[in-house]
Amino acid sequence: RRRPRPSPNRRPTGLRVEDPEAISIMAEDGETPVTTTPEEETKAEPEKTGPMDTRTALREVLKKALMHDGLKRGLHEAAKALDRGSARLCCLAEDCDEPNYTRLVRALCSNGGIPLVMVPKGEELGEWAGLCKIDKEGNATKVVKCSCVAVTDYGQESEALSILLDLIKQSGGDDVNL
Repeated sequence: RRRPRPSPNRRPTGLRVEDPEAISIMAEDGETPVTTTPEEETKAEPEKTGPMDTRTALREVLKKALMHDGLKRGLHEAAKALDRGSARLCCLAEDCDEPNYTRLVRALCSNGGIPLVMVPKGEELGEWAGLCKIDKEGNATKVVKCSCVAVTDYGQESEALSILLDLIKQSGGDDVNL
């Protein structure tokens, strides 16, 4: 069998770097190229100042759980996780208009001793759970409402997780409202 010839318009897929520790930024005519190391790049990122609020903490925890495949979205997936006892946290939208839905989730959470966090809007919960498209500027578009989310794996330990767990401990087993 003959192999097809590569297209002349095809771009190279790999980047060749002589020194993998240094990243060179291209310079225009007359300028000298700037070389930075990965350590300098991490230092250049702006550090967050001030305490993190609970909404931001919940958003970060849901994002980490989604990245580690520990997020169950929707009633069917969340109810299975709550029933099995594998859920560690549950979020429910306050604007959910189906009373049987909310009763079921509240009953499963209280039966399993799983903390319940109430989020004001289902659209907001859907965006945090990754049920949206992200445009070039980083804004969420085409957001799908989500009434229930269960977290089975938090992923990494973080400041946001500790803030959220402290808030749950302070509530004393009651629902946490954001």
